[in-house]
Amino acid sequence: MNKEFIPYEQALEMFELGFRETCMKWYDGIRLIDEYANNTGHWDLNCAAAPLYQQAFRWFREKYGLFRCIDLQVCNPSHWFIRIDKIEINDYLYHSEDENIQYSTYEEAELACLIKLNKIVLQIKGGEVFAKNSDIKIEIVKNK
Repeated sequence: MNKEFIPYEQALEMFELGFRETCMKWYDGIRLIDEYANNTGHWDLNCAAAPLYQQAFRWFREKYGLFRCIDLQVCNPSHWFIRIDKIEINDYLYHSEDENIQYSTYEEAELACLIKLNKIVLQIKGGEVFAKNSDIKIEIVKNK
């Protein structure tokens, strides 16, 4: 069951990005604790609520309009790709295939996708322009 929860490092990053949802478990350092965590109070620097992957992806979609897709390459079932779309512009911001990056398992792609979403949101919060590639720049308005 613990593999359903995002890793500790990503939980800390999401907390820093503003994730304050209630979770079934939390991290005390790198240990996953089987207790309810409301994620709204004062936390030790090493503590963070531990969302499920589905909960993390839902938060990125609802808060920032970022939708993720993990695709299996049709002609090669051992190659997985990730794509991140910005719902408001009906276009993708990132596709690992553009960079010739593929993942050998779904779980590896899922984690890579979460890490990339964290990086994109850091850029959004910093007011930066996210560049899909060198030819196209997409300005993302900060959420309030």
